[in-house]
Amino acid sequence: MRKLILALALASLPAAAVAADKPDWAFPVTEKVQPPSWDDGKPKTAPDSPLSLTRAQIDDMFNPPDWRPDLHPPMPDVVAHGRQPNVRACGACHLPTGNGHDESAYVAGLPAAYFTRQMLDFRTGARKGSGSMTAIGKDITDEEIKSAADYFASVKPRAWVRVVETDAVPKTYVGPGNKRLVHPDGGTEPLGQRIIVIPEDEDIVLNRDPKKGFVAYVPKGAVARGEALARTGGDGKTVPCGICHGPTLHGIADIPPLAGRTPNHMVRQMFMIQNGDRAGPQSALMAQVVAKLTVEDMLNLAAYAASLEP
Repeated sequence: MRKLILALALASLPAAAVAADKPDWAFPVTEKVQPPSWDDGKPKTAPDSPLSLTRAQIDDMFNPPDWRPDLHPPMPDVVAHGRQPNVRACGACHLPTGNGHDESAYVAGLPAAYFTRQMLDFRTGARKGSGSMTAIGKDITDEEIKSAADYFASVKPRAWVRVVETDAVPKTYVGPGNKRLVHPDGGTEPLGQRIIVIPEDEDIVLNRDPKKGFVAYVPKGAVARGEALARTGGDGKTVPCGICHGPTLHGIADIPPLAGRTPNHMVRQMFMIQNGDRAGPQSALMAQVVAKLTVEDMLNLAAYAASLEP
């Protein structure tokens, strides 16, 4: 029934599509020239955790740190360790809690069926945009997908992104692993029509500790503009997001939640669905939903969704 309602709403949309320019700010890539290394080479620790780990141990894609086992259920092997050489541990990029970082996805609380479909789309090549996920998708087994899907579906989402409307932001650079960080030289710069997401605490984030998340700087008025577009569809530009994602954007059945998720990740997905890099059965209807959106529309929608409680 929900798909029928969406199909009827889509039938009323105009036929012309928007050819949006790629928002580079939403697709962070490690910069070739980096500031001096911030790592002092000493083992890292975290409050209330018995672990003491070197940088190499923290960045081990097949044995990521589990600083806070009290925040999640017992991890299946594919989440905790993966399988060499190609199936990285899910917990390395997405963290054992599934909250992820700006450059990865917030997968905690995703419906298992939706998670499974996305992994199969990576396997077939229908979903592009991530070389590491494509490699994992081609090698991961159906049993491993099910274990990961069931695990992350069982993890309760929690507040991870703090949205702040502003005109100016700290100067940043994109460090190793495509992580956007505050530039050590300091200073600020105009935000313009961007979303800049940086860690609340860089050491915690770089240590893959799920204790603290991120602050997302968005243009002034973006949240209200996004709410209006999400609720009304913008006078025929798109359809209300709540038709499929629920009135509070917490998802329904196998439709994923959007509330409280990382905004740049949401912009990336809308853009890739619009340009065809993200296809597959579940993306077909979304392609019509985002076809007329500008990058500014995507920014506003993501700012609004990210501002909600997960």
